[in-house]
Order: sequence, then structure tokens, then C-alpha cells
Amino acid sequence: MDKIVIVGASAAGLTAAEALRREGYAGQLVLVGDEQQLPYDRPPLSKQVLAGTWDQGRTQLRPDTVYRDQNIELRLDTRAIGADLDSRTVALTGGEHLGFDRLVIATGVTPRRLPFGHDLAGVHVLRTLDDTLALRADLLRASSLVVVGAGFLGSEAAASARRLGLDVTLVDPLPLPLVRQFGDRIGQLVADLHQENGVRVRTGVGVAALLGEDKVSGVELTDGTVVPTEAVLVAIGSTPATDWLTGSGIPLADGVLCDATCQAVEGVYAAGDVARWFNPHFGTRMRVEHRMNATEQGIAVARNLLGANAPFAPVPYFWTDQFDARIQAYGIFPAGGEMVIAHGEPADRQFVAHHRVQERITGVLGWNMARQLRQDRLLITARDDGPAGDRPLRDL
Repeated sequence: MDKIVIVGASAAGLTAAEALRREGYAGQLVLVGDEQQLPYDRPPLSKQVLAGTWDQGRTQLRPDTVYRDQNIELRLDTRAIGADLDSRTVALTGGEHLGFDRLVIATGVTPRRLPFGHDLAGVHVLRTLDDTLALRADLLRASSLVVVGAGFLGSEAAASARRLGLDVTLVDPLPLPLVRQFGDRIGQLVADLHQENGVRVRTGVGVAALLGEDKVSGVELTDGTVVPTEAVLVAIGSTPATDWLTGSGIPLADGVLCDATCQAVEGVYAAGDVARWFNPHFGTRMRVEHRMNATEQGIAVARNLLGANAPFAPVPYFWTDQFDARIQAYGIFPAGGEMVIAHGEPADRQFVAHHRVQERITGVLGWNMARQLRQDRLLITARDDGPAGDRPLRDL
């Protein structure tokens, strides 16, 4: 194994590269990224960078000297457009074909867009550092923002914009913010939090049109009302960045389809947001779009590339910061479960809740209660009901 190519200069891709060196791999190591910036951290984009409390340099994951010192060849501003398993090559923009002995796919996700209006000035998505800087520049000139989509990204960005003093409206066709992630009870608390801080929450209604000639001037909702605005953020989810792998023979199904070791086909692995793998701890396939998973999976892939062949079976951890609330969670929260308050009081905005599926605790959530949450996470792993595979959950 003389050459490993990692496509995706993401947190997962960089972590895999560093772990390979740490574990003793001395061969050629190439990290391909389609952005011009050195690899950077994404979670601060919708919070600290958008709010202006961090400059963009603070998001950089490693100084440029690290890549030279660890002999990691960086190919930035370079897009992968295809992969050929027979010739063991990745096709790059410009006509180059990059050979590999082993391949790691860490290309992340691409923001979904509305089927209309994205050609108007003032309409944004938020995935990259450039996206964030463009949105922030508009917000500094604007007095109002409509955020379409009340998931993690949308609700975080709405909170950041409100703290900048903008008139913010949060729109989602689902009945509550974060309801898909955590259910009605937590969703109502998030809605209350935003309303108490001056955000107009318009849930249960979709977007019919974005109005304006050259620049956005309003959002028409499906109930016929129009929300005037100077800027729009579309945060309606994402899709795995796998288009470049179509026809390659690498299995794709809402991401790169992998086994428990994160291997898709022989010698090809995936890590981070793009990977859909079988997690033996929960007995189900899952794809996790959270920062901690990117780090853990990058390390696991590096070790398995070097022969460990160990199942990757984490309990996912993720968090969101909105206004004065830090919401942290461990585990998974599949639909059909029950959210039970175990400690504290939601009215006090300090509590821990357990998510149960058929009497089994699959996830724990803490709202401004980190210490108790860390204790309760053990309930997800301390079970006496046999292997998770005995009671498989639906694919996530």
C-alpha cells in the first residue's frame, strides 16, 4: 500500500490523514479538497463566525506547516468528478487521473435548494466558509432575515442573526423547530426559546415563492401571506455529495453504503457526513451529520485501512447552541419513541430527557445540564437485553 487518496479536505478527511501518520503509515498521502481554504471547522460557521465573535482564521483546523511536517500532499481548489475501481483512479477537474491503492471518501454533503429564487441577490445557503462570509456581509447591511428551515442549522443561524439585531422570521412546514430530530416536546421548547428572544416562528407553513426582481424583497408563504425581507437563508437540509461516484461501482444509498468497518468495497472507505454504515451497537444503518462523528469515524477508517478491521460502533454525540441554551445529546432519537424528563424541569430550562423505544433508552438529551447528561449517557450502553442486533431499529 504505497498511496492513499482522501477525497474531501473536511474534518473527517483531515482526521483520517493525521491518524494514518500517527498509526505509522509512511506511504504517499494525498488530500483532495474542492475549496481554496485549508481544512476548517464547520460548526462555528452558523454561530461564532456568522455572529462576528470569531474571525475566519479561527476556524482553521491546522496551520499550513502541519501538512508539510506530516508529508500530507494538499490538492486544494480541486474537484473529484469520477472514480474508476478497475484502474484505481480518481478523475479530477482539468483532466488529471489520480491513482490510489486505497481511497477514503469524505466529501460531506451539499445543501438542498428551493426550486426557485436562488438567482436573486440576498438569497443564501450555508455550508462553506465563503457561504457564511457572504451571508454575514448581507446581514450587516440588512435589517431583516427570513430563515427557511428550522433544523439545527436554520435555528442556529436565526439565533445568531437575532443577536445581530435583525428582525428574524423562522419558517418551516413542520409543526415545530427540531421536531424531526427530537419530537414535539423539545420542539416546543425550542420554539418558545426563539419567540422569547424576538424571533417570529412560522411553522406548519411552507414557502411558495421568493419575491423580487434582481434582489429578494419578500417571501410568499403557502398560506398566502408575504413576509418582507432583505435577506433569505435556505436551510432545508442536505444531500450526500456522491454525484461524482455515480457509475463507479461504489454502492450508494443516501450516502456511500458501507459495512460495519466503514468499507464500501475492497480498499474504499467512507467517513463523515457522506458515510452510511452499519452501526452494530444499535443494530442499524445510519448516516450522522455531526462534528464528533466526523472525527471518530476518520480515526476508525485510518485504523481499518491499516488492518484493524474493527467495527465502528459509536454512540453519536452532538450539540447546538442557541441564545442561552446549550442542547447536547448522545445516542439516536428514532421516530415513534417517547421522550421522558428524567432530571430537572423544562420550565427552568435545565433538564435531562431520555428517549425510549420499546423500553430501551436509545438517546439522552440535556438542556443546560451537561454534568448529569454525561452520567446518563451510560444508560445507552449499560443494557442487559443482549446485542443490539437482537432488536434492530429501522435504518436512520
